[in-house]
Amino acid sequence: MSQYVKRILDDFKYSLYEFNTEDIPSLYIGGGTPSMLGADLVCRLVNGLNEIWHGRNKKQIQDSSAEITMEANPESCSLQLLSAAKDAGVNRLSLGIQTFNEQSRKLIGRIGEAGGLGKKLELAANIFAENFSVDLISGLPLQNKKSIKDDINRVIAYKPAHISLYSLIVEQGTPLADNAASGKIKLPSQDAADRLWIFGRDLLEESGYKQYEVSNFCFQGRESRHNLRYWRMENWLGLGPAASGTIIYDSAGTGLRFTNISDTAKWQNRTASVIPPRTAEQLDRQTLIKETMMMGFRLLEGPNTESFKHRFNKNIEDIIPRTIASWRDRRLMRPDKTALTADGLLLLDRFLIDAFEEL
Repeated sequence: MSQYVKRILDDFKYSLYEFNTEDIPSLYIGGGTPSMLGADLVCRLVNGLNEIWHGRNKKQIQDSSAEITMEANPESCSLQLLSAAKDAGVNRLSLGIQTFNEQSRKLIGRIGEAGGLGKKLELAANIFAENFSVDLISGLPLQNKKSIKDDINRVIAYKPAHISLYSLIVEQGTPLADNAASGKIKLPSQDAADRLWIFGRDLLEESGYKQYEVSNFCFQGRESRHNLRYWRMENWLGLGPAASGTIIYDSAGTGLRFTNISDTAKWQNRTASVIPPRTAEQLDRQTLIKETMMMGFRLLEGPNTESFKHRFNKNIEDIIPRTIASWRDRRLMRPDKTALTADGLLLLDRFLIDAFEEL
């Protein structure tokens, strides 16, 4: 683990110079269960990132009011870990609760007892004072309106600023997929799962959490600033095995995507060079237009039209006029904005198929 953290810091130092990084508006420690590092190594990681950034421009990352988020699963959370992370500069926590239903948790292979989740939420609320996010999942086995309502009510009692409500995705080749295919686990039908998610969405909206993205809700002004960078197709650096980064060249309307190798041992044990072993992909203009729309239309506010025009020298409405007109006629796109309505977001995949066919 210590060597792993060292390699993350090596990647950071190299990437800053490679891409001439001038600003770090957000830092997200995630992509797995970083809380398993423990308090000492989380501190070493955050402090190390700060030291490298300070050596480059004489400022700490948090000096620029950066959002610094750490993901954590409840079973690896402790007072020591969260306090140490907060002291090191982490100012936002993302906690993966998923559900309080013990049977549903066991059927999808979640570790940790549901009975202890309330204590972890209380810990998060005490240390991060409402600046924390909670993940919930709908469409789980044995889930119904009563259980999802219970999940939401129990979470909002701790007043997280941000809640993500995801639909369960069954990945092929996983134990969950195998158990569902064999009938060992019975999942809700797609229609039933969709109804559950919509029920959960409405509950969150009624509780003061505004939907701002397909699966994300928050109090006013408490959106995830880091995730907004993905949805707005802005630059980000990816550090660590399997991490992906994207650099946008606005003046050319193109970009570069690099992805580090996923083999942790090869990534960690390299000795020949500080260059992270990775692959690179050039994003041509057409690809970047598609990705900018694919990500931007996930937002309730839609893509940033000014940024789109600056990047591609064209308005979105000039590129896909028939699709936009059709979806407006069906009242699934806002009349005043190039953005889908809340009901339109439920059909995002269909909208993108229409848009890409017109492209």
